[in-house]
Amino acid sequence: MKTPPTSAVDVEMEVPFHDVDSLQIVWHGHYYKYAEIGRTALLRAKGLDVDEMRRLGCGTVVIETRCRHAHPLRYGDRLRVRSWVEDVDHRVKIGFEISNLTSGRRAAHGHAVLASLDADGRLLLVTPEPLARRLR
Repeated sequence: MKTPPTSAVDVEMEVPFHDVDSLQIVWHGHYYKYAEIGRTALLRAKGLDVDEMRRLGCGTVVIETRCRHAHPLRYGDRLRVRSWVEDVDHRVKIGFEISNLTSGRRAAHGHAVLASLDADGRLLLVTPEPLARRLR
């Protein structure tokens, strides 16, 4: 895995009780929720929240996700989601790493790939320049 760039955005939180199973281990699907929280923070940090994308006449839709699990998160653990932009040319690829701050180990890593849409929701084959410029 590549080292996250210095432009990565971090979000820290605690694993809530409602995210764990009877063994107090985070259910695997919640890692995508944590990655989404990180992705949203990254886009906001770049001035690209939902309303701003609409103003620019574009939007995005998730077309691919990947999550590689490395070490479990448990109830009460502190975690950090680090997110960064990996590519913006034909699609937007956002990488993420979830770290267990309690144990000091990486819990998971992966990416989400977003396709761009125009104002009418039609798929675009390249990332619109106003969007790409803010993400670079």
